[in-house]
Amino acid sequence: MPTMADVARSAGVSVATVSHVLNETRPVLPHTRQAVLDAIEELGYTPNTLARSLVTSRTRSIGLAVSAISNPYFTEILQGVEAAVLEHGYSLLIADPHDDPHHERKVAQLLHERRVDGLIVAPSAHPHALLAYLGRHAVPTVLLDRVIDGRADTAPPFDQVCAENTGPTARLVTHLAGLGHRRIGLVAGLPGLSTTGERITGYRQGLAAAGLALDDELILPGNSESAGAEQATAALLSLAAPPTALLTANNTMTIGALRTLRARGLSVPDDIALCCFDDFAWADLFSPRLTAVAQPSRELGAEAVRVLLERLAVPDRPARTVRLPCAFVHRTSCGCREEDGAAGTSSAPQDPQDPWDPQDSEKGTLS
Repeated sequence: MPTMADVARSAGVSVATVSHVLNETRPVLPHTRQAVLDAIEELGYTPNTLARSLVTSRTRSIGLAVSAISNPYFTEILQGVEAAVLEHGYSLLIADPHDDPHHERKVAQLLHERRVDGLIVAPSAHPHALLAYLGRHAVPTVLLDRVIDGRADTAPPFDQVCAENTGPTARLVTHLAGLGHRRIGLVAGLPGLSTTGERITGYRQGLAAAGLALDDELILPGNSESAGAEQATAALLSLAAPPTALLTANNTMTIGALRTLRARGLSVPDDIALCCFDDFAWADLFSPRLTAVAQPSRELGAEAVRVLLERLAVPDRPARTVRLPCAFVHRTSCGCREEDGAAGTSSAPQDPQDPWDPQDSEKGTLS
């Protein structure tokens, strides 16, 4: 088995130079670096990862804690994380915190004890123990998808990467209002999650923009799960004045809502219109095809890796929150004609604080 000394002899450099190239501990001239890399390739040299970590105090590994098994949305994010991690020469350790506050803290500790260089975590609705542990041990961390707001006069203590939620949700509401709906129900997510709060805010903003009164009885929690959405949808349909349109706040709840509508013998969109937050692979195969907000799932994962690597390179950099835009995917479950929605047209909503005209819902863009 070739050694580092063999690589040094083949490249015509010192062992120290080979070490600097492998561990990135000191700049090396481009032609020298290439000579070392060519020698490594020719000899088939495999670096000793454990020895390298002892030299650099880095394991070149990243821990990811997301509920990927139970949520298809996080599965796509995981794919983005994995691709970016491998591209930068890191390995990935994955754990599922099951959206449980106690378990997520334990998962973070286990990953930290395995000396990962940093963590990417999608926090639960009550992440106090998790955040306390990460802060106490100064673990480089990027919070993914769900954000943690600091006090009004301070910045959040962790880097955060998430999608826009408020503006895109308002976009769905104004689209439905533009089609003539005046009672629009919302099946909201798990209370306590930032995504849930922001989508409820977007729902309210959309109603206000369309000149519709807020009726709190039209907002019910589906708890971000299919069974919860089934119950919430049934309750909304049982109101004295049930909604004529329904908005579901994630892909799993969309399935639950559809299950209840089918059990009630209701047709979408003939009996009730439906729009959903979270597009998913088979949304285009439903009949009718689902009008949705599509989140940039893989891009979110890749961006989280990039932000974490920047944190590792510059540990004292101020924490920041990065938000990626979503796209409005126009199909037919909203009640639009096939020729209007069949193309599955999509457009990225603009700044959620910008004003928009509800009539623009026919154009597929925000004003």
